[in-house]
Amino acid sequence: MTRFFRFIADTFFVDRYGHRAVVLETVAGVPGMVAGVLMHFKSLRSMKVGYGESIREMLAEAENERMHLMFFIEIAKPNFFERLLVLLAQMIFGFFYLIMYLFFTRTAHRMIGYFEDEAVKSYTEYLQKVEDGEIENFQAPLLAIQYYGLDRNAKLSDLIIAVRNDEQKHSEVNHSYADNYS
Repeated sequence: MTRFFRFIADTFFVDRYGHRAVVLETVAGVPGMVAGVLMHFKSLRSMKVGYGESIREMLAEAENERMHLMFFIEIAKPNFFERLLVLLAQMIFGFFYLIMYLFFTRTAHRMIGYFEDEAVKSYTEYLQKVEDGEIENFQAPLLAIQYYGLDRNAKLSDLIIAVRNDEQKHSEVNHSYADNYS
């Protein structure tokens, strides 16, 4: 499944990494929110407090992915069609992930771990193209500079590194949940 989605992204966006990031980050914001909300409901049903840290971690992941989206919207400036594609992708993936999480929680976390692994690879490729001069290394958006506490002269490459680090952490968290789910 991960390879299929990667193939679609590679085919549709080719070397338009900013636009690819917009669509993928929109979808990437879904799993953390779905997992956080469902963990919250599970905690309420079971009347156990042990889910608090997990709920916060999943919701923080969703918020972090949302911020990635905001950064890349400033960079890519998606057109109407791309915004429509984002909405459609989010609805389809949101429904799919909800069903998957309800019935196959461990698999859902593992899948997201793999998706995040692919995100790390994609951002590494994006960074390489910036470092090789194939993509301009322009000023990072002010929102990203503020969010990450980057130097005020931070460039796109600095932003990509910060986002890639986030994606690596999301991968580790989701693989850990898959490993430890009971």
